[in-house]
Amino acid sequence: MSTFFYMLLAFVVGVLAGWFIWGRLRGELDSLRGDLDRTKSERDRLRADTNRLSGELDACGRARADLENRLREAPSAPAKAGADKAAAPAPAALMSTPAAAKSSAAKPASTKTAATRPAAAKTSAAPKPAGKSAVPKKAATAPKKAAAPKAAAGKADNLRRLIGIGPVNEKLLKGQGVTTYAQIAAWTDADVKRIEDVLNFDGRIAREKWIEQAKLLASGNEAEFARQFPTAGTSSNT
Repeated sequence: MSTFFYMLLAFVVGVLAGWFIWGRLRGELDSLRGDLDRTKSERDRLRADTNRLSGELDACGRARADLENRLREAPSAPAKAGADKAAAPAPAALMSTPAAAKSSAAKPASTKTAATRPAAAKTSAAPKPAGKSAVPKKAATAPKKAAAPKAAAGKADNLRRLIGIGPVNEKLLKGQGVTTYAQIAAWTDADVKRIEDVLNFDGRIAREKWIEQAKLLASGNEAEFARQFPTAGTSSNT
């Protein structure tokens, strides 16, 4: 009887111990499963972050390539715009100075023509042979003498002597019909604004005193020009 009791007690104790051990092992197993699920979710989140960062990196690479292409194309764009502006017709205000020069150059020709008229009248009053006449020869030579001042008036000056005018600006100015110091010296505020729009400047003409320089060069005052603008014609000119 006592043996059966001890066996039953041992069986009950074994069942209780097994249940207790199985409960603890099951709790550990559930904890491990939870950790595994959290690890999987963390892995999925890291993969999503990796994919997102890879997409952002690709977008940054494309944006960088686009910016590099724009930077390479940027120098040619202002030059093209400047060429388009240079191809535009020259304003009437800028061409006023050459017109004045041409009119002033035409005055000596008219005086010479007027001077030849009395001579022509005298020759016509004197008896001449019927075959030849000296008046047509003088009348034919008068246009040639009047054409010389016109060619001199159209002679272009070296605009690059002015501080601030380099090869590009000289080309753009010539495209606008500005070729002499006298034209620049006669600029008005409206002319300055128009030229600055063409050259893409902002107050640079006034800062570098283009008009003052042009007035000295147009008047032939080289000594005063060299005194006021000693850097003109040097490497630091432009």
